[in-house]
Amino acid sequence: MGHRIRIDPANFDPAALDPAVDALRQGGVVAYPTDTLYGLAADPRDAEAVARVFTLKGRPETSALTLIAADAAQAGEAAFFTARTARLAQLVWPGPVTIVATARAGLAREALAGGATVGVRVPRHTIARELARRFGFCVTATSANRSGAPATAAPDDVFAALPGVDVLIDGGAAPGGPPSTIVDASGEVLRLIREGAVPWNRVLESQQ
Repeated sequence: MGHRIRIDPANFDPAALDPAVDALRQGGVVAYPTDTLYGLAADPRDAEAVARVFTLKGRPETSALTLIAADAAQAGEAAFFTARTARLAQLVWPGPVTIVATARAGLAREALAGGATVGVRVPRHTIARELARRFGFCVTATSANRSGAPATAAPDDVFAALPGVDVLIDGGAAPGGPPSTIVDASGEVLRLIREGAVPWNRVLESQQ
């Protein structure tokens, strides 16, 4: 295990995240808390960094990685947002809703599993948002666990399960609970991919 940074999500100097940001810029992988569970951050534009995420998780490279953004504007740097998608984002972010849209050029094919879309969200967690903001681009957000093992909200579990992570941002226990709701907004109508922390009917209400 690399560097472990202990941070209070309610009161911290954003500069405390700089070792994690430096690791990301060097192609490293960072474990960090989100508004659901702990995630693994890497630069989604860097094919080698993305490959390291899959290797750490022991996960086949046939599954696309979702992303976390600091805000809706940053999310729009990774995915094309229509007016309808932007309206949905305004109503559900920050929060545990992942919006799938057409990916912009520059993302590694490995991050998209060879597809043309990408899922992105703005979490309701200060550390996660600030990590993406200081990095200057969206970061990956796959759960911080070995493939097939339960996802975790506890930093000590991440520390034990993924010793190859370059930096662990220990923000205490993440809130836990259901994973994010995933909504496909790449077509003419919204389509539910996975119902999670936000009910599907609340998502549909945003379009009325």
